Amino acid sequence: MSHTIIGKRKLLTRVRKIKGQTIALENSLEGEPDCMKVLQQIAAIKGGVNGLMKEVLEGHLREHLGAEDMTQLQRTEEVEQVILILKSYLK
Repeated sequence: MSHTIIGKRKLLTRVRKIKGQTIALENSLEGEPDCMKVLQQIAAIKGGVNGLMKEVLEGHLREHLGAEDMTQLQRTEEVEQVILILKSYLK
């Protein structure tokens, strides 16, 4: 069973918190928000997304790259896929 299925509840909780933060930011921007509050909300959203990425990435690395039944070719392909995702994420 995939790590995203096993940890589904925890991941969905994180996503819902991020969703709540983005809605709060949107609502704030529709008014006359204080710049510091906007910056703080953006930082909180980024932190939430980073935490979600860390959680899913760690599970992926442990479950998929740590699998003992993978061939070297499969492992190399998997590493390349993770590198592409990280490059996109870190832009």
